[in-house]
Amino acid sequence: MKLLAIESSCDETAAAVVEDGRLVRSSVIHSQVAEHQQYGGVVPEIASRRHAESIIPVVDKALLDAGVSLGGIDAIAVTYAPGLIGALLVGVNFAKGLALASGKPLVPVHHIRGHIAANYITHPDLEPPFLCLVASGGHSHIVNVRGYTEFEVIGRTRDDAAGEAFDKAARSMGFCYPGGVYIDRAAQSGNPKAYRLPIPRVEGSPFDLSFSGLKTAVVNLVHNASQKGEAIDNNDLAASFQATVCRILTDKLMLAAEHTGARVIVGAGGVCANSGLRTSLQAACDQRGYRLYLPELALCGDNAAMIGAQGYYEAVAGCTASLSLNACATRPIDSPYSRII
Repeated sequence: MKLLAIESSCDETAAAVVEDGRLVRSSVIHSQVAEHQQYGGVVPEIASRRHAESIIPVVDKALLDAGVSLGGIDAIAVTYAPGLIGALLVGVNFAKGLALASGKPLVPVHHIRGHIAANYITHPDLEPPFLCLVASGGHSHIVNVRGYTEFEVIGRTRDDAAGEAFDKAARSMGFCYPGGVYIDRAAQSGNPKAYRLPIPRVEGSPFDLSFSGLKTAVVNLVHNASQKGEAIDNNDLAASFQATVCRILTDKLMLAAEHTGARVIVGAGGVCANSGLRTSLQAACDQRGYRLYLPELALCGDNAAMIGAQGYYEAVAGCTASLSLNACATRPIDSPYSRII
């Protein structure tokens, strides 16, 4: 089964052709990062306009690169939630138009489910069940993946997502948006023990995450040093911050694995491109005898290939939508599709 997949939840306009959930025939991404850098983050209105401008050439190129016409596509998958509502609407409405014009089934895909499915592309041998850490700019979840379309959230962030904390901490250090990559680079030359940073905890919820206090500690540290005329070593602070985030994510994931009995561990989302987190997760899994799967770096960030991968399994499960499908800015990963289709 060949799916044309469309992703437009934030600031990447992406399209891909994916076959049987594992084989990527084409993947095209138009990034808006350079434009949003001048504002220090994504401006939703600008993102929506750029999606509207880019979606036709991006989809055309995806079909061309795959060597297939729309007539050779079996279904159209699209990210419908969660994300920036204006950005999502561009992708959803375009996909609905294609479905109507071509008579192809329309498959709604949850963005976080897509991130998890990126691993099916990188690791063709991977099958549920497994325990997954999803860490990105807008999401931090620990998910018990019971089946291709069956998910149970074990833990989640109560405030900032890990990627959001990276971006805000990076901004306080004077790095450009998106901050995660700059912190990762700086951390390579820093001392991770130079600055003692807090490890936030959520009382009564052992698997939940919190990054607001950690982010605020970094912002305050930089601000107070500036007020006193003291120098901050950005490399050391970046290394200390990164090490703390990685410790939090790894410890929570290992605790959840012990609780659930999971021995297959998966990472997903943009923060899983972080070298410190990949190293930390691998060391923790090796120590416990767990098997770790991580997506290749190119599939950690937002892309349409992951939407096509998950879209295949949604289609097989019969999760197709009518043309009344709407975009949702927020929606739980484990929410039944029956309420939207």
